[in-house]
Amino acid sequence: MNIFKVKINFEEKGHESVELPIAEGESVLDVCLENGIELQHNCGGVCGCSTCHIYVNKGEDNIQEISDKEEDFIDRAVNPRINSRLGCQCVIIDGDIEVTLPDQSQFLGH
Repeated sequence: MNIFKVKINFEEKGHESVELPIAEGESVLDVCLENGIELQHNCGGVCGCSTCHIYVNKGEDNIQEISDKEEDFIDRAVNPRINSRLGCQCVIIDGDIEVTLPDQSQFLGH
């Protein structure tokens, strides 16, 4: 099993960027949860909502390709961009990536 790096940036004020190990086959959502980083995931990480929406800044070729289902949910996300993905679907296949987590304080109950 290959281990790579994921750099996580935060839009939310008061959070510093972090670099964490991520294993081949692991998702960005998994790494966030394993390391105490709050990333909403109302559906439980099964590509059934848009709450784990993130932006992939670098390394798009190092994650699984986007599916039609994921694209549909991204269209429903808050502030989607051309580099938007769902954290549960950003599964590492080969190499490092850099992502930005949108401000999580926008969700009710935060």
